[in-house]
Amino acid sequence: MSALLMTAPLAKADIELRIKDELTSAPYVHMTINLMKKFGIHVSNENDKVFRSSPGKYVSPGNVFIEGDASSASYFLAGGAITGGPVTVYGCGEDSIQGDARFARVLEKMGATVHYGSNYITVSRDLSKPLIGVDEDCGDIPDVAMTLAVVGLFAQGKTSIRNVYNWRVKETERMAAMVNEITKVGGVVEEGRDFLIVHGLESPAQLRPNVEIETYDDHRVAMCFSLIACGGVPVTILDPGCTSKTFPDFFEKLNSLSEH
Repeated sequence: MSALLMTAPLAKADIELRIKDELTSAPYVHMTINLMKKFGIHVSNENDKVFRSSPGKYVSPGNVFIEGDASSASYFLAGGAITGGPVTVYGCGEDSIQGDARFARVLEKMGATVHYGSNYITVSRDLSKPLIGVDEDCGDIPDVAMTLAVVGLFAQGKTSIRNVYNWRVKETERMAAMVNEITKVGGVVEEGRDFLIVHGLESPAQLRPNVEIETYDDHRVAMCFSLIACGGVPVTILDPGCTSKTFPDFFEKLNSLSEH
């Protein structure tokens, strides 16, 4: 969809794109439209169902800050919330156009302390105060909602992750993957067609140590379950190389945090 939108202004006539069912991963389409606007191209959007573009010319705005990947940043931000941090991620901040940057706001609701700069986010937590479960519509942040599910294990009460049916049609059947692996480490979950409820544990000590996590050849499953180790519980990630799709040196970066 993003590719069609970006090429539409180069056509000789107006272009109209209609979505028959539901627009999958809408936040990424919104990000494309916002970025096109910076280059002088306007795309009209009617409730994520009809998109219209007229012939136009891309014009450089001069200087553009290229953001880092907010989805990948979520694992380190979550690590800051679990361990107490502080952890600072550079490349996205308070003015980010990426939907997944909202994940930091969710951590804030859970009790983490979040500081924003124009191109960085820092997450920490007073370890004398527990994380608290949240009830969150994650339709606009389905990828980082997987990260939230693991953070929910370390929070008091329930963490309800709603509106994530598209988990079922991603790289793997992510709903089934999350249920299977959270249960494997000792967590309790409730699954619905488009929601997952994670019951927080009273202590990380209740998690089973040295569990082997199946990745289902899905980079996000591998990365989000590595956060179990941030809670002081050893975990083995099978096929860690599957992260090469988006973050080839993820485990090296994660390990480097323990060296500071």
